[in-house]
Amino acid sequence: MKHPKDVRYDARPARSKLIPCGLEGGSVALCVGELEDMASPPGLLAVAREKMRTRHLALRTEHAYLQWLRRYLVFHGRRHPRDLGAPEVEQFLTHLAVHRKVSAATQNQALQALLFLYRHVLQIELPWLDNLTRASHPRRRPVVLSRAEVRSLLSQLQGAPWLVANLLYGSGLRLMEALRLRVKDLALERGELIVREAKGDKDRVTVLPAVLDAPLRGHLTRLRAWYEEERRRARPGVSVPFALARKYPQAATQWGWQYLFPSADLCRDPYSGQPVRHHLHEKTVQRAVQGAVRKAGISQPASSHTLRHYVGSGTMLGVVGRCDEKRVNGSSPLAEAHVVEPT
Repeated sequence: MKHPKDVRYDARPARSKLIPCGLEGGSVALCVGELEDMASPPGLLAVAREKMRTRHLALRTEHAYLQWLRRYLVFHGRRHPRDLGAPEVEQFLTHLAVHRKVSAATQNQALQALLFLYRHVLQIELPWLDNLTRASHPRRRPVVLSRAEVRSLLSQLQGAPWLVANLLYGSGLRLMEALRLRVKDLALERGELIVREAKGDKDRVTVLPAVLDAPLRGHLTRLRAWYEEERRRARPGVSVPFALARKYPQAATQWGWQYLFPSADLCRDPYSGQPVRHHLHEKTVQRAVQGAVRKAGISQPASSHTLRHYVGSGTMLGVVGRCDEKRVNGSSPLAEAHVVEPT
């Protein structure tokens, strides 16, 4: 497979208007202000948002919870939640399962949002929901592509999506874990990747496929040149987690903190309101992979997450068990097993 030589950082056309971080690409249809306009009484969702930020909930969790609270208020005619109780909560959640046909995970997310509203915002403890109709939770086998199909899929990608897809396939990363990688998280000499704040808010170390060493070094060279130009033009730095922007004011413009896959656009930090540069939006990679699946003629419903399934299949369990071990003699058993070497 031919290795693309130009990893672009302008995957999407530039826009003059700043976009709130995490809202690019239509991932969240309504902003908090619009949610508050729908709330009864005014300010209820603003208080809920403050409670969420006090407890350091993830921004995506905050957006999802606010969306469910709004839908709950609209479903019950914008009545105040204090006037509603367990029967109304059961009615809403049952409606989601019976009429909206949502999955068990979606229904549980709505339930958690409502429990947060009553427990932490209204200080009301709901009784056990005995009459709740639960959405079915069938067990599905994941889609696992053959090596030939993966090779065909990857050959249809180029630029940053190609490199991200190879990290998903070779290192077993989730899509957001790959996009949130920063320069400081790469340990090329040891053949390791450090995944920060992964599932369960835990850090972990995973292998870096040996065949991606050269492409990553080339990517870093181009990224460094782009970074130097950004500093010369005094452009805003990247987003940094929590209070690090105040503790280390220069961190956002330091090389180690730069995203491995930066966005082409600036966005507005949802906490400080200042313009920052976020990582590449996940929809950019998802759409590129979907297009590659169609071009490769793959009939299975494959997605970017499917590339990670290969590492989790039964034939790879022995390799996955050693996924966090250091590479021996400069090679990785995981990389040698199934990463397509570029030609």
